[in-house]
Amino acid sequence: MKKLINDPLHVVSEMIEGLVLADDRLTRIAGENVVLRRDYAQHAASGKVGLISGGGAGHEPAHAGYIGQGMLTAAVVGEVFTSPSVDAVLAAILAVAGPGGVLLIVKNYTGDRLNFGLAAELARATGVTVDLVVVADDVALDTGDGAVGARGIAGTVLVHKVAGAAAEAGLSLAEVKREAQAAIDAVFTMGLGLGACIVPAAGTPGFELSDTEVEYGLGIHGERGAKRGPIAKADAMLDTLLDRLLERSKLRANERVALLVNNLGGTAVQELGIVARHALKRLAAANIEVAMVQVGTFLTALEMPGCSLSLMRLDEQRRERLLAPATAGAWSAPTHPVTEASSVEARTAKQAALSAGPAWKQAGRSASFTAALRAITAALQKAEHELTELDAVVGDGDIGLSLARGARGIDAAVPELDKDHPAAALQAIASILRRELGGTSGPLYAAFIVRGASHLAERDEADSPEAWAAAFRAGIDGVQTLGGGKAGDRTMLDALIPAADALDAAIARGDAPPAILQAAIEAAHGGVEATKTMRPRLGRSSYLGERTLGHADPGAFAVALWLESIGSAS
Repeated sequence: MKKLINDPLHVVSEMIEGLVLADDRLTRIAGENVVLRRDYAQHAASGKVGLISGGGAGHEPAHAGYIGQGMLTAAVVGEVFTSPSVDAVLAAILAVAGPGGVLLIVKNYTGDRLNFGLAAELARATGVTVDLVVVADDVALDTGDGAVGARGIAGTVLVHKVAGAAAEAGLSLAEVKREAQAAIDAVFTMGLGLGACIVPAAGTPGFELSDTEVEYGLGIHGERGAKRGPIAKADAMLDTLLDRLLERSKLRANERVALLVNNLGGTAVQELGIVARHALKRLAAANIEVAMVQVGTFLTALEMPGCSLSLMRLDEQRRERLLAPATAGAWSAPTHPVTEASSVEARTAKQAALSAGPAWKQAGRSASFTAALRAITAALQKAEHELTELDAVVGDGDIGLSLARGARGIDAAVPELDKDHPAAALQAIASILRRELGGTSGPLYAAFIVRGASHLAERDEADSPEAWAAAFRAGIDGVQTLGGGKAGDRTMLDALIPAADALDAAIARGDAPPAILQAAIEAAHGGVEATKTMRPRLGRSSYLGERTLGHADPGAFAVALWLESIGSAS
């Protein structure tokens, strides 16, 4: 287990201390894990309803992240995935209570209901006006069998906001409770887990899940889901959530909703965008109007990978409550979605057309050129995994994917290339690589091919080894001009430069074309081996220093790979 903690027994108290130190709008009750608005006394004196929520830790930024004007007045935090004590809840109630009374927003877990409920009873005995609502937005479980009922999960955040805006507007406790309960009745949530989380005190995952499985309908305490299924494409898995949400919510065409796409803790931001994309498209197809959407991390289960989707049925009042201002640190204002992603036409600089250059003179050279291109693209696609593994050790692990993507782009374009004029074909290939490759490989390979194609276009013929050796050398000059590298820097140049030297030497000896190419291939492989003893000076490998020793540079390895594939096609 790797976590940024000091002592599993002090995780919550140290976290709360950090929250309060970092935000001068917050304070805490001494001796209790209770976080308050710093102006809680003024808020109580104003006659506005105080709002308290909470539960076990591990759901951050909930619940303390939603303290602020227009949302919660206080949050009570238990140990990780453990309901806070009655005394802690009571301390929060007594601190924030004023003439307007206090509303507790409780998630539907037995411990929370008991502890918050008893604290409310004790507070009433002292003369404090307290009421309570219970959030039960989880639609994953069938609860008609006498069970305690649906769990309270990420939709709770939307309830916080509706109730907070109502309280901020000066409504009475009864009116705030009425709006909070209506919001609870209108919100529906379901989660998808790709893996388990690790409670700090336990040190092990809460359950085992293979690389090919996911859990549907899991809660927020690291527990298993309602069912397990095979991992699939994102859209297919999200359809399982959306099918259930639409079934249980009974949403119909032309109804209006708010959508909350919530990160369970360990999901990349880019994946949340993919989730939002499909959810919005699916709801649009059902003629359900998504009036507002929020995508982010709102209520988590520690570092669990996965997401949840919440739909809240909207009327005009609830829409206004969700859009009302709030100063809570973890609340982000909803955005307004559109039915189709907008785009604009790209503006491109006009480029002078490159001369097509000389055509092949020897019969069959166009076919050989095509075969070489196909061999290169096949080799790069086949080696995607190998290149990725190599780059993961010494870089950022993207070279295999990038080169395979570029290879597929070339494959698709081969039928349209001017294969009778190799310089023109290479120029077109450079354009493909600029678009497809990305990263550092894209511009470097594009520079290599553009410079080589330009040199070849200026010659009288394109059939001789001398023409291609000169174009190859010109391409290397392009890479060096753009990237600033040199031999010995542990880059693709450490395979390209030895290959160019070998080409020149073999031509000077009068070797036959197959032998010239073989000399270049062997020299490139020698350059790859040499990189294993080089310290990197450029690129992300340079951050690793001596940790790269013993491993070949993936850029140089790729050069040797595609040179060898040309030889196999000859």
